[in-house]
Amino acid sequence: MGSFSIWHWLIVLVVVIAIFGTKKLRNVGTDLGAAVKGFKDGIKDGGAAEDPAAAPQQVTANKAKDPNTVDVEAKTKS
Repeated sequence: MGSFSIWHWLIVLVVVIAIFGTKKLRNVGTDLGAAVKGFKDGIKDGGAAEDPAAAPQQVTANKAKDPNTVDVEAKTKS
């Protein structure tokens, strides 16, 4: 029950190609590569966002002068 030889892996490869086809396998490989690249970029960007100087500043919007506008943070239902 040792490791598989090269012939075993070639037979497995032929069976997988016969079942899924080369186009679907190519699409899966492309999607997997894009996902890994996106994950790496997200990890790289996530470390930079922890820096307080690099963190995006919160912008407060001008409050509307309309009396029908309700500021949810300021008013509570009593």
